[in-house]
Amino acid sequence: MSRHDPGRDFRALHQPGNPFILANAWDAGSARMLAGLGAQAIGTSSAAHAFTLGRPDGGTLTRDEALAHAVDLVAATPLPVSGDFENGFGDGPEDCAETVRLSIEAGLAGISIEDTAFPSGKPYAFPDAVDRIRAASAAARASARDFVLCARADGVMTGQYDMEEALRRCLAYAEAGADCVYTPMPPDLSDIARLCAASPVPVNALAAGRFAGVPRADYAAAGVARISLGSALARATHRVIHDAAMAMFNHGDFTPLTRGISSDTVDALLRGED
Repeated sequence: MSRHDPGRDFRALHQPGNPFILANAWDAGSARMLAGLGAQAIGTSSAAHAFTLGRPDGGTLTRDEALAHAVDLVAATPLPVSGDFENGFGDGPEDCAETVRLSIEAGLAGISIEDTAFPSGKPYAFPDAVDRIRAASAAARASARDFVLCARADGVMTGQYDMEEALRRCLAYAEAGADCVYTPMPPDLSDIARLCAASPVPVNALAAGRFAGVPRADYAAAGVARISLGSALARATHRVIHDAAMAMFNHGDFTPLTRGISSDTVDALLRGED
């Protein structure tokens, strides 16, 4: 990987029909473990990061917090890192542009920006959403370094608009300069395939919820270029904590702890050993 221009390496991973896994981590240790286990790129997760701070998901992080967290993950491994930066930490196009500039300074290879306003949870009006991506793209292109901007159409996932509107938005975001587009949790895989067929730029899919059961080969056949995990891996980790705690505190049963990974294995991964 080219540490001086991680965006170039990150962009090269985006191959429609041959998707890589963007492994969303929540701290330096999880990033190092994922890298040691074969990840090609690391993503932050706004939800997983919020969990580490004892906060719920959804607009509870500040830009400074998200950037500082991303810097920790950039330093943790030589892999390119992409920031899950919610709505770009502001309503205006200039806010999105500034977030891109600061992300490039932080050493990130790219970020994703969604079209949901906080704290309302409502989508930005179509022209405003497009203007935000256009400004973010212009800021990215002004840099001497490569940078992959992913534009998210989140209204299907949040129940604010339908798949037809998501398709309209994704195509407009691509025309405005997005390098990748993303509609989390569409109705089914055929909708992802429709987006891939229509989009002039690579498409990200989320392997979470009902889509966690879809194998990589099916995503590839749909034309997906990138498969992100969002907070799914962090939530799986929290499931282990939840189930072990329920067994211990309610039944005095410590047997869930016997399924833990060995310290030697973890230590080797953290040291970067094979």
